[in-house]
Amino acid sequence: MVTRIGIHTSIEALFPPAVLRDRLDDLDPEAVVVDTDELDGVDGLVTFAYDDAFLDAGLDWIHSVQSGVDRFPFDALEAAGTSLTNSTGVHGDSVGETVAGYMLSFARRLHEFRSKQEREQWAWADWDAPFTLADSAVCVVGLGTLGRGIAARADALGMDVTGVKRTPTPVDHVDTVHPSSELRTAIDGPKFVALAVPLTEETEGLIGADELAAMRDDAVLVNVARGAVVEQSALIDALRADELAGAALDVFETEPLPEGSPLWGMDDVIVTPHSAAAHREYPDRMAALIRENVRRIDRGERLANQVV
Repeated sequence: MVTRIGIHTSIEALFPPAVLRDRLDDLDPEAVVVDTDELDGVDGLVTFAYDDAFLDAGLDWIHSVQSGVDRFPFDALEAAGTSLTNSTGVHGDSVGETVAGYMLSFARRLHEFRSKQEREQWAWADWDAPFTLADSAVCVVGLGTLGRGIAARADALGMDVTGVKRTPTPVDHVDTVHPSSELRTAIDGPKFVALAVPLTEETEGLIGADELAAMRDDAVLVNVARGAVVEQSALIDALRADELAGAALDVFETEPLPEGSPLWGMDDVIVTPHSAAAHREYPDRMAALIRENVRRIDRGERLANQVV
């Protein structure tokens, strides 16, 4: 049984911790905002970050407010008897709409016009640059919650949608699903390639020089997965060599993206600060997950979204 839930101050990267505490005000157990050195008496923790001090605190349960949990040490948590849950399943709509926004920006040159606005420059894009997404193609690499959210919105925009997943079973809104072994074949034709895979040993460096070379010269890479899924230096080289038309990147090898990174100054690169899942209802969605898992803990049931 969980008797006190700590809401770690690290979630202020997404929203104020006090907002989530207020959403859980009527919950038994008590929910309190805590820092890493304030874990005494806390047996459940909701967090954005990971710290080794969490292991020393003897927590029964940790909930990650993100879907990705690659920063958490699974073996050590299991050995300590600490359950780990994540927030998969709640970001499909927000991430899907963000990716649709990226693709619309490239199609309608919105990012270009925004840059011209900052320079007070009244000028069209090159006459042959704008296009419509209808009948354009996107390959979604990874068809979990995020990938399915992207596919549904791309389909609604009239795009031809293909995808890649480990087991190539049919997926709604996806015309053709390729197995992972056919990645290069799957990405060699579409205008857009959208990455939505979790970071694992298999997906680290998934997109390198060879994969980028397999894409069309006028293709756009979209990454809402994890920065390490793409070999960033290879991507920069491909963009500099005009072997890609552009990239929309929400995640990077180092975050925040360092000052001086070439990506900042590239006209056909859209940089967003790992914010694709942002939504004003984020605290409500976290509160619903936490309430459900408190209920399951009380009943001795397996936790929702349990990773460890």
